[in-house]
Amino acid sequence: MHHPIQRRVLVLTLATAPLAGRAQAKKYGPGTSDTEIRIGQTLPYSGPASAYAQLGRAEAAHFKFLNDNGGINGRRITFLSLDDGYAPPKAVELTRKLVEQDEVALIFGVLGTSVNVGTRRYLNQKKVPQLFISAGSDTFAQPAQYPWTMGWQPTLRAEARFYAQSILAERPDAKIGVLYQDDDFGKELLAGLTDGLGDKARQIVASQSFQATDPTVDSQLITIKEKGADTLMLFAYARHAAQSIRKAADLRWQPDIYLHLGSASVSATLAPAGLENATKVRTAGFIKDITDPQWANDPDLAPFVATMKKYQPDADLNDALYTMGWAIALTLEQVLRQCGDDLTRENIMRQAANLKDWRNPALLPGSLITTSPTDYRVVEYMKLQRFNGKTWQLV
Repeated sequence: MHHPIQRRVLVLTLATAPLAGRAQAKKYGPGTSDTEIRIGQTLPYSGPASAYAQLGRAEAAHFKFLNDNGGINGRRITFLSLDDGYAPPKAVELTRKLVEQDEVALIFGVLGTSVNVGTRRYLNQKKVPQLFISAGSDTFAQPAQYPWTMGWQPTLRAEARFYAQSILAERPDAKIGVLYQDDDFGKELLAGLTDGLGDKARQIVASQSFQATDPTVDSQLITIKEKGADTLMLFAYARHAAQSIRKAADLRWQPDIYLHLGSASVSATLAPAGLENATKVRTAGFIKDITDPQWANDPDLAPFVATMKKYQPDADLNDALYTMGWAIALTLEQVLRQCGDDLTRENIMRQAANLKDWRNPALLPGSLITTSPTDYRVVEYMKLQRFNGKTWQLV
């Protein structure tokens, strides 16, 4: 018979042996090795949404910074970012190339609802992570249906419900006019607004749609104004949002304007609209705007400024899309760090769904990121902000 203490030591030794062996075993899937992690992306470097290419430029800068500082757990990032022209068929073709020929580990940060819907089925069939995409559809937070697809920014439905609450609090008898892009993106915002207004949804006095390729939205704006709207929802991307703000000013019409958070860039939307015309425009803030004096010397943003000065010296940092690209890249960095030496696609996805109260320095104070296998919503914290002619101010 063993002495009890000896026996316990023996049991402990047996129990820890397999763990020690497992910790040393490195596991790799496609696109990963002892020295490299390959990341694929398509973005509109040309075409109607090319203003959003800044996202990819900021992400590339952060990955270069990481590579110059030892990579992630000793591995260099190879970042392959290709031009999809904001066209779903082109994005599908390039995504297949990235997965099948370039053998990337994952697809990251792709812009646009229609583009991501276009590639989602293929990526889920192939079990390739489609991570932190720049599109807010609720359908990118549905792990039961699409376990390999995860968005990043607040969902469109949550954003529109947030505006509904703001309107009901500030102007309960508002006559609401909606300009929306005639696709999944615009329709989901409109549905979220209607949903959030509840029995006040009849206060939507006009809703006008437009195509992403339309040269102008002037006639839609005139119609909304004629219907007596005193509150205007711009469920549009930068170019049409800028045109709308300018057109409202030309019409000497001064509604309360709410702008989709993905278009709330001073340089991409408000400057082309005319800063004087954009005064009082509201949006759902979730990220620090570096043009705002309160964040000008924020220590959390100092690494961003240093990275951009070194790796993207021509970048206009007043463009909030650069900050957003950096923030999205930091989120992927965190996931890949959590992966340790298990860089299979399965574990990359597992870690993306296992962020716990993680603080992203680019987000507003109070914002923490938590994900789980049943909750793929990443950024959820929003505050209303208003443009004062120079910067966004929290309301």
